[in-house]
Amino acid sequence: MNSNSQSTSPLQLATATQFIKGVGPARAEQLLRLGLRTARDLLFFLPRDYEHPAPRTRIADLKENLPASFVATVTEIDQITTKAGKSILGVLVEDDSGAARMMFFNQPYRLDSLPRGLRVLVSGKPRLAGMRMELVHPKVIPLEAEELPGKQAILPVYPLTDGVNQSNMRRAIAAVVDELADEIAEVIPEPIRQSASLVSIQDAMRNIHQPEDQTALDAARRRLIFQELFILQLALALRRRKLTSDLRSPPLPVDAAIDARILKRFPFELTGDQKKAFAEVSADMARQFPMNRLVQGDVGSGKTVIAQYAMLLAVANKHQAVLMAPTEVLARQHFETFRKSLSRSRVRLGLLTGTLSTLDRRDVLKAAADGEIDLLVGTQALLNDKVVFKQLGLVVIDEQHKFGVSQRANLRRGGLDPHYLVLSATPIPRTVAMAAFGDLDVTTLKEKPPGRSQVHTYLAKDDWAQRWWDFLAQRVREGRQAFVVAPRVDSAEQEDVSSAQQIFDELRTGPLKSFRIGLLHGRMSPEEKNDTMTRFAQGRLQVLVATTVIEVGIDVPNATVMTILGANRFGLAQLHQLRGRVWRGSHPGYVCVFTDKEGLPEDDERLNTFASTSDGFALAEADYRMRGPGDLLGVRQSGMPPLRVADPLRDTEILEAARDLAMEIVDNDPHLEDPSLALLKQRVLTRYGNSLDLGDVA
Repeated sequence: MNSNSQSTSPLQLATATQFIKGVGPARAEQLLRLGLRTARDLLFFLPRDYEHPAPRTRIADLKENLPASFVATVTEIDQITTKAGKSILGVLVEDDSGAARMMFFNQPYRLDSLPRGLRVLVSGKPRLAGMRMELVHPKVIPLEAEELPGKQAILPVYPLTDGVNQSNMRRAIAAVVDELADEIAEVIPEPIRQSASLVSIQDAMRNIHQPEDQTALDAARRRLIFQELFILQLALALRRRKLTSDLRSPPLPVDAAIDARILKRFPFELTGDQKKAFAEVSADMARQFPMNRLVQGDVGSGKTVIAQYAMLLAVANKHQAVLMAPTEVLARQHFETFRKSLSRSRVRLGLLTGTLSTLDRRDVLKAAADGEIDLLVGTQALLNDKVVFKQLGLVVIDEQHKFGVSQRANLRRGGLDPHYLVLSATPIPRTVAMAAFGDLDVTTLKEKPPGRSQVHTYLAKDDWAQRWWDFLAQRVREGRQAFVVAPRVDSAEQEDVSSAQQIFDELRTGPLKSFRIGLLHGRMSPEEKNDTMTRFAQGRLQVLVATTVIEVGIDVPNATVMTILGANRFGLAQLHQLRGRVWRGSHPGYVCVFTDKEGLPEDDERLNTFASTSDGFALAEADYRMRGPGDLLGVRQSGMPPLRVADPLRDTEILEAARDLAMEIVDNDPHLEDPSLALLKQRVLTRYGNSLDLGDVA
């Protein structure tokens, strides 16, 4: 560190890190790798964890098997490498009362991090080894010469980068906290803080970095969690207010005659959840402001039926309806489903995708503009400026998170705004839905339609392969069909394709050579994809080797067997979606997942969870817990800033309090015009204005 680089001017939030005491130019470059450029960045660089050392003692007073901590100095280091190549590291530490030994197995990197003369805070459970106390894999915190935590110190643990240790980071952040904590602007007015029992932001920042005790740390965490969720819920409440107050939609009411006519199109027994969803959707569509409803449910819970009901209700009220799917394969599947169920009706259907010929596309666009198409199914081609409707009443979006707010706004051109119905194929835990979709009404389908079979899931090792292929072949000989999902190869689609092609070649010349096998991947032309899916759906192909292009919505009830190769490369939600492809008919489904040999330990937890339950909501909650709160808003759409400190699954009580308060404030002050809310409003718009289309609130 270069002391000459230190600035003599007062520290400010915008001060570059190199001018902070104890940093300097070299370490500033290292901090830059963590995105830390200024004192403000350091101040808001929050600990990822805390060290709670066991009761402090001297080495001479250590008791066998009784957790304790002590401060000592490294005096001797011995490293042994066994014949098997394993590393054993012994580190002798001493204080003024005696010596103890720390033992580390297969952690050779410790050799460089524990040099002789280093003072350390050691925490662990000692055991007597000969004449000396020994601690195996204790927690070790390096201490600078001047550092000596108090006897009950709670030490922050920060994310690090090469060249920066915890002592460096703690010292730099402490310098910033000491001088600048009081400079942070308070965005939550005093009356709100009092009603929500919140400490000030200044106290919160001091105690998040330098907790006085556990009570102070808990209060600091609660303040930061509440603020993050409160700002999000204010944004969602403003968005909801905009939809219900500023926008107008055509009322599309239902009566007994219309309801009966639509229900005749569903020649099967509806679940109670589906009937409830019909009632909620029809009530929404009868209003003069846009329906903005999310229908979510497990795989095979019948979400598409809700979309059909809503679309036919729009047509019954002489309005057009659109269904937008994330892929052309799925769009064509929806179109075929509608075509069959409406074959004897006067409802006029259209299909608009990016691969239509120029002539066919022109005909579809003209028919939509002239009102000669009642139901139009398509892909993102529907978002083109040239797509105009005579009287659009409803937009259904399948797989909502594939489309952003700005894209959906393209369908709101001129006249009244259509009603919106969003389908999510991924179950969402209640608190996550509250956090990410607070501007939408949520309908949840948990019941499965009657007649659906069970699905059996197996985790397999490589030596199962031949037995599994024999089992799959037997099911196919009995008349069933099968999917084989190729493993993901990093993120490169080209490599995924190569993987699928290789497996296709191996199977058709190996264990499945007697069957008709097809190949489906993302780099095929839309025409090739549609031809392959049609042949598989018609039974002309018995086995389909595919990438995850089959993940969403593909409906072939006769396909009951799925092999997932390299399953450790897939997320939990994605695995469950894939499993849903063989869980759609009356025959039992079978899924076998194989893992790569180089799979990581955390993969085992994910795959065991997947195999242990077929409850999509339980899996969704487990998935979010594994991925962490930062990724939770990803269930909504790209562009939503991630959560940094809050976790809706953990912080349910705080989330509900933040939501209730946000709704109350927006009900009383729809544009946040109260001067005391100025900073809060600015923070809401800065963070969520673009992603939630809140420009009119400014």
